[in-house]
Amino acid sequence: MKIEAPSLKALPGIRHAFFTRQGGVSTGLYASLNGGMGSNDDPAAVAQNRARMAQEIGIAPEALLALWQVHSADPVLATEPWTRENAPKADAIVTTTPGLGAAVAVADCGPILFADPDARVVAAAHSGWKGAVSGIIGATVALMEQQGAKRGNIRAVIGPLIRQPSYEVGEDFVARLLSEDKGFARFFAPADRAHHALFDLPGFIRLRLEQAGVGFIEDLGLDTYADESRFFSYRRTTHRKEADYGRLIAAITLA
Repeated sequence: MKIEAPSLKALPGIRHAFFTRQGGVSTGLYASLNGGMGSNDDPAAVAQNRARMAQEIGIAPEALLALWQVHSADPVLATEPWTRENAPKADAIVTTTPGLGAAVAVADCGPILFADPDARVVAAAHSGWKGAVSGIIGATVALMEQQGAKRGNIRAVIGPLIRQPSYEVGEDFVARLLSEDKGFARFFAPADRAHHALFDLPGFIRLRLEQAGVGFIEDLGLDTYADESRFFSYRRTTHRKEADYGRLIAAITLA
């Protein structure tokens, strides 16, 4: 049902999980632990799945927070639960409130969990390439710092996401990133198809974490596209022309 990062599991008073697609009640395309409120799955099944996730990290179901994720560079500070209807449009949650679950939903984009165990500040961020370019990682770290965290004390974990062998992009994508910084060329490798390349999203996320001054970075090394038994994948669904896809949840909380 869940994968834990050694660097976070070792921290007292902090619970976290990168949930797989296994261990839930959803069926069909969503089998089985679909946490995506934005999917077309049965809402009752999604709610039950999310309640199971909340129980795994020791919080109330309503405390497992969700965002309207918009590939932005905007984090929010959570001090109390909110409903789906009044959830902020943002791509990261920072909290210092025990019992609140900072959580993000992904299906190829990068889930990043953060913790400063001394300051007791935790965060979850959703970072696809757009968010990574526009600054969601640096903004999340800055908001953690405003709550008392120290950049050098922050541990960050890159969870399951689409990896370079699975992430083929076109010329426009390459040109877009190289227009930001020619040095980003190191994140591209040749693809089999002409005028295409393979993009290293976790490598790019790691760069952004390093630029933000994060003290310790762990990468779980897991590929959502390649491991169908454990992970949902937007790109795999698109290639198969399926109608929809489930969402994976990454969450962290202060006990």
